[in-house]
Amino acid sequence: MTDQLSSDLASLRIDRDAPKSSAGRTWLIAIVVVGALGAGGWTLYPRARAEIFKTTVAITEVSLISPVQSSVQVSATGYIVPQVTSKVGPHDTGRLAKVFVKEGDTVKAGQLIAVMETTDQRSAIAAAETRIAVADANVETAKATLAETKQKVTRERALVDRGAEGKSVLDDLVAQQTSLEQQVKASQAAVDAARAERSTYSVNLSERTVVAPIDGTVVTKPMKPGEIATFGTDAPIAELVDFTSLLAEVDVPENRLSAIKIGGPADIVLDAYPDKHFRGQAVELGKRVDRSKATLVVKVKFTDDMTGVLPEMSARVSFLSAPISDEALKQAPKKVVASDAVVDRSGRKVVFVIDGGVVHAVPVTTAGAIGSSVELVDGPASGTRIVSAPPPELADGMKVTEKGA
Repeated sequence: MTDQLSSDLASLRIDRDAPKSSAGRTWLIAIVVVGALGAGGWTLYPRARAEIFKTTVAITEVSLISPVQSSVQVSATGYIVPQVTSKVGPHDTGRLAKVFVKEGDTVKAGQLIAVMETTDQRSAIAAAETRIAVADANVETAKATLAETKQKVTRERALVDRGAEGKSVLDDLVAQQTSLEQQVKASQAAVDAARAERSTYSVNLSERTVVAPIDGTVVTKPMKPGEIATFGTDAPIAELVDFTSLLAEVDVPENRLSAIKIGGPADIVLDAYPDKHFRGQAVELGKRVDRSKATLVVKVKFTDDMTGVLPEMSARVSFLSAPISDEALKQAPKKVVASDAVVDRSGRKVVFVIDGGVVHAVPVTTAGAIGSSVELVDGPASGTRIVSAPPPELADGMKVTEKGA
């Protein structure tokens, strides 16, 4: 009995020297691997899905906002247009002898611009003066003959009165006197005609000098000496523009004209100087609506320094509810972006810049909110295209499709 009990107890003892089974370890490793793959797949799935299918995103831009834009009523675009211009040409076709101006010169009204060749006019004047001299001589000859005939008439009348001679001779002399008087008048008329002819040639000669009709600046390259200048063509000797007459002419939508007040303040920004603001004032409304565009031209004058403003520059005009203060005019524009374009990634604020269909996360530093936008203290430059309201799965280097593309 005792031996049987001992044998049973011995059978229940664990044999620590026996070889261990590998089945349990295999299952444990499999469970760990599957769990890791599941966790990795869960993490990488959104990115893999985005890489394969390309996330569609909306696009916005980093922009600049000036303090003066806080009172903008309506904005419009257009060009700088001179109101006083002159295409200076000759009174008659001819060859240029001298040109006294060059492009960029400022001239006054009446200032000499060019001189044309005058050989033909001077020759004509000399010929007219010769004809005047001949006509004058004919007048003097006719007057002398008339005076002589008058004396004969006087002597002959005295003889006739005394009965010394017959009246027939006197009648002949009187008729001759009348003829000579008419001859004197004809000779004098010839003198007057020759002088009028000379006067005409003198006017033509004076018109061979071309002068500036207005105060202005030469804005085109003038013609050169030796070139033929033609009256009434589109090829003037020089073109003048009065820079003090420059106005911004912009197209305002017809349905926004109620916001425009003649004499009201405006802010003018030129594409050539995007960071500079010019004070302006609405001065005139156009007289006809462009039916195809449903717009009306509004003219705006500059009310302060116009340095650097040139004809045909592109301009953007903002019509304001209040004048621009000196302080606001001096403040630098602020760089802003839509608030929903700034998101957190890995504990830092970023925006997603889009470049060639690929997004790049760019860290930014923001300041206070400006309406629905936020000021960027540090970040992409103005005009940079970025993703608006990036989805949570969007990451650096991912390919995207622009909405509406």
